[in-house]
Amino acid sequence: MSYDIRLVKLISGDMIVGKFNEADNKIEDPATIQAMPTQQGTQMVLLPFGYPFDQEMHGEISMDHILFEYKTCPEELKTKYIEAATNISMSSGGLDLSGGGAGGAGGGGLNLV
Repeated sequence: MSYDIRLVKLISGDMIVGKFNEADNKIEDPATIQAMPTQQGTQMVLLPFGYPFDQEMHGEISMDHILFEYKTCPEELKTKYIEAATNISMSSGGLDLSGGGAGGAGGGGLNLV
């Protein structure tokens, strides 16, 4: 099953990723993206939008509450979102999602936990 995964920023400032439902013009099963500082730099954490009260990704957000929609959503983020939303592990196609690859010393890659 193919999903239309969108990365958006809400009017509240929250950055979320979720499945776009064109018929209802809503983002379904939203997850929030939060930056967490670590000793190695910054890691991005994907959490259910209702966390800590909701432990699962469910619900919907109307596109009326969207301030900005990113033109593209990184493939690593899509993969991690689908894995978290469905509890199905997907093949990463050989991508190193640990952030310690050949990307240089900046640590600027996605490292979703």
